[in-house]
Amino acid sequence: MPPTSYAAVLRATAVALALVLLPWAAGPATAADTPTVRLSTAQAGTGGSITVSGSGWRPRALLMLLICGQAESARGIVGGTNSCANADGRAVTTDADGRFSRALPVADPPVPCPCVVHVATATGPKAQADAVFQVAGHPVRPLPAERAGGRLSVLTSPRLEGSDGFLTWFGAPPARTLVLTVGNLGTGAVRDPVFQVGTAHGVFAPQWDERQWRGSIAPGEKARVELPVELAAGAHGDYTVSLRYGGKVLAEQPWGVARPWGVTLFWVLLCLVVPAAVFRVGMAVVDRVRPAPSATRASRSRAGVLPWRRTAAPERAPAPGRAPAPARASTLPWFAPDSGPGTAGRLSAPHDAPPTTPTTPGRKAAP
Repeated sequence: MPPTSYAAVLRATAVALALVLLPWAAGPATAADTPTVRLSTAQAGTGGSITVSGSGWRPRALLMLLICGQAESARGIVGGTNSCANADGRAVTTDADGRFSRALPVADPPVPCPCVVHVATATGPKAQADAVFQVAGHPVRPLPAERAGGRLSVLTSPRLEGSDGFLTWFGAPPARTLVLTVGNLGTGAVRDPVFQVGTAHGVFAPQWDERQWRGSIAPGEKARVELPVELAAGAHGDYTVSLRYGGKVLAEQPWGVARPWGVTLFWVLLCLVVPAAVFRVGMAVVDRVRPAPSATRASRSRAGVLPWRRTAAPERAPAPGRAPAPARASTLPWFAPDSGPGTAGRLSAPHDAPPTTPTTPGRKAAP
């Protein structure tokens, strides 16, 4: 057999093996990567419950289960989550294999059917899936016809670009740029489309602002769209940025905003500096108003010390060979009545004691 025949046989064998093995290898991976939703029953009345199960979701993902009206599996929810019975929704966390099962109470959505059970991720990368469901006794109305012309759809996951500046640390409004790629799936061109960008804090409803994108997208083409997003001053916490066009929510992106710690630091310093400044000002006023002590007051204060508060000087010891000085007589006043006649009731001065003369040993004192 010529060499060319061997090469042709090898190529044919390789193609046959590829056709046989490719579906077997690609089928499970595709099924595992595509989120699916299954219902225990396709119709139930208000007040009952159904069991919602699914597979192919991200492991350990938090999911929200809602019954929504004005929706189809092909077009999705026309009015967004505002068309869903949000108060009767349920949350569930997938297991390690990406599966879940949860009982969901049946409630009337705020808009007519056709209805679906809408399952979407609450955190992390965006993923969703719908299952057709009929609420028994709920009115049914046809969906609004799609407008002729262009129809935009999101082709890539949105992302927020940008970073916080120095002033954001002190409470300036955080700002980002929502970047995503959209494609025109309609039959007409889309020129200067007006999008609605909504920001929601926690579980609150989003606040919508209009953003116009300048440009034209022809049918079958795609374009990169950049829209500014800005929050209020001092905003912090978990936010969700949503993009809506033509009454339909196209994309959602979580946004974690850091706390402006500079504001907290400012108030702490203010509580420390202001009392210290007030104290210094008060002390300066007291020093200026209080009169200075004069020399006269100082002399009076020194002269006004009571005699008995003064300390007496210690007595000196007599020199050797000299007699000690006689003690002075007491000059304290005392009074005694006279005993002589005619002096009754009179007081006389005290008699002075005779002076004492020191004597020398061996000699007599003079009379």
